[in-house]
Amino acid sequence: MSEARTMEGARPLVRLGLGVALAWVVLDQAVKWWILEVVMQPPRVIEVTSYFNLVMAWNRGVSFSLFANEAAIMPYALSALAAVIVLFLLNWLRRADRAFTAICLGLVIGGAIGNVIDRLRFGAVADFLDFHAMGYHYPAFNVADMGISVGVVLLLLDGLFSRRGA
Repeated sequence: MSEARTMEGARPLVRLGLGVALAWVVLDQAVKWWILEVVMQPPRVIEVTSYFNLVMAWNRGVSFSLFANEAAIMPYALSALAAVIVLFLLNWLRRADRAFTAICLGLVIGGAIGNVIDRLRFGAVADFLDFHAMGYHYPAFNVADMGISVGVVLLLLDGLFSRRGA
């Protein structure tokens, strides 16, 4: 198969992945705006169910607040790291051969970009979804984190259980 034909077949998948990424960024930022400007005015804990609250938490680190510190450079350093990861994922998306892979990569890319926007705007990521049970609170997270987590888990499961080439 010629290189031109291969690239022509890849373009719709790249567009699909980028479309998912853009939609996830828009969803993430719209929900964060609503939480910050409407729901959390004033900031408080809102009990939605016996196991789920809306809260306002600012994550200055990465997942589970790892590497959180008050250094002024930290939001930029973490944003730069995320940008490098997004470039890697965009290259992977360019080589994707299935819509499922493109969608999963789009979720991860969109989530990463959504959190980078927060870091550059606020110096931290806005987290507000708080699940808890039996006295244990899972660290608060947001829509961007959901995209990253779901995309990564689906990519892992696909890699473990897909029967491509068999």
